[in-house]
Formats: sequence, C-alpha cells, structure tokens
Amino acid sequence: MAYLQDSTYGKDNVKFLKVKKDKFNPEKQEVLEATVRVLLTGNFDVSYTKADNSPIVPTDTVKNTILVEARTNDVWPIERFAAHLSEHFINKYSHVSGVDVHITQHKWTKYEVNGKIHDHSFKKDGEDVKITDLSFKRNGDFKLSSTLKDLTVLKSTGSGFVNYNVCDYTTLAPTNDRILSTDIDCTWNFDNKKIGSIKNIYKLADQGIFDQTLSKVLKITLDRFALENSPSVQATMYNMCSDILDVCPYVYNVTYSLPNKHYILFDLSWKGLDNDNVLFYPAANPNGLIKCTVGREIKAKL
Repeated sequence: MAYLQDSTYGKDNVKFLKVKKDKFNPEKQEVLEATVRVLLTGNFDVSYTKADNSPIVPTDTVKNTILVEARTNDVWPIERFAAHLSEHFINKYSHVSGVDVHITQHKWTKYEVNGKIHDHSFKKDGEDVKITDLSFKRNGDFKLSSTLKDLTVLKSTGSGFVNYNVCDYTTLAPTNDRILSTDIDCTWNFDNKKIGSIKNIYKLADQGIFDQTLSKVLKITLDRFALENSPSVQATMYNMCSDILDVCPYVYNVTYSLPNKHYILFDLSWKGLDNDNVLFYPAANPNGLIKCTVGREIKAKL
C-alpha cells in the first residue's frame, strides 16, 4: 500500500518592486524589489489521494495574496513582511497548519549626482542579495533566519595555506602568499526564545534590529576578510562567525558556506620570465567548498 508521507505546495517566483515615498518630500524615495515563495501545509491530503480539490487554496490565490499584502502593508525589512504573510495564511484558512515563506531582496543602491545622493535614482552595483526564511506553525512555533548571499570578494595577498595533511595523493604546494576569493553565503538563525513570539518580529523590525544585524554581518565579513592574514578559509570563517555572535544578541548561530575560488599562478619559466604572484589564471572549476556553523556556548548551571 502506498501512503502520502508529506506534502506542501504554494507559489514561487512571485516578484514585485515597491516604492516608499518620504511623507515630507514625495520625490525622495526608496525601493525594494523582492522575489517571494510561499508554501502551505495542512489538511490537503485528499487533494493528492482522492483527487478532491475542495481544500486547495489555488496557487494563483497565493500569488494574488502576496501582491495585495505587499501593496497594503509595510515590506521593510523583509523579516517583517515574512511574519505578516505567515500570520495572514494561518488566520485566513483554518485548515492551513503551517506556512513557509522565502523572500529574496534584490539589491538597488542610490548613487551620487552633482555631488549628492540622488533622491530616486538607483544602480545595481552587485549581484548579492538578502534572503529571509520564516517557518510558522499554527501552534505558534516559528524559525526565522536571514542570509547574505552571492557577495563576491577577492584579495590579492594576505592569505596563505601551509602545514596541511600531505599524503601520496598530494600535489598542492604550500604558500604564504596567495589570492583568496569567494562568494559569501552567510546565514544567521535568530533565537526564537529571545524573540518570544512571531508578534515580536514587528517590534524588532520597528527597532531596526534586523537592518542592524545585516549591517553588522556585512561589515564583519568584509573587515575580517580584508584585515586578517588568513591561514585558511576555515580559520577566517570561524572568526567571522564568532565576531557576529559577539555583537548580535538576537542571533542564535551563524553558518558560512564559502567556495574557495582558485586563481592559479602561470608558469612562465619556459619564456625566461619570473612570475612573483603577478599573473594568474582564474580556474572555473573545480573549487574548494568549506562550510561551518558556529553557535553560542551554553554554560552549564551549577
């Protein structure tokens, strides 16, 4: 006998761009472009097992809901909008037991014109995005995380790799001076015990906690990457995580997933030329991939 073990459904790739106008100067504006996915779980089994569509909230309705709620509610920061969407679907449909919201915020940055930042003109100066994931259950349980993804960084010195394990398969030569480059993928999980309830997400958004956390994660990542004489990707990413936990009290743990994008030194000795870390070949693949999660140490009660 076959049986339905698990199921979820919803709408993905729902896109919008929202404009926020300054109430004192409507020409001064901000924009937020987002791609949203909402998945529902609940009492939908018969739609799979009995071809009974009666409980299904159409995915087109999910799409319309996202767009209407984006128009009628504050979407800054995206943690707030994720909480609002989660509560909306739970409150509106009694047979929905859980909602998973995934929001990607695309990057638009104001730029300078005639010596000052223009009020309503933006440029896309990078492919990095902010992502928020919120899983919310009818019983009140929730998990909230945010991510900084696809921020590409490179430094041309200040990194080495020596004293690693060597065996009969090892061909990599040790170096105290190499190019270090990666695509930042950093996720921070919020401590739901410190947040308390999904309602408190709105309060923390008003206090600027989520925007401040993103700013701190970005600064720590870039500063540590630039300033540390990196002995390895592993050591540097651990230090980044530790720094974030030190200054972000609402963060429970931090995960980095960093590809080591290799730049190979050209051997030009055949031409009688030296190459003192000047000319490199960007290797598309393969690449290293290093991951770690760092959490807060829980002190045992005496």
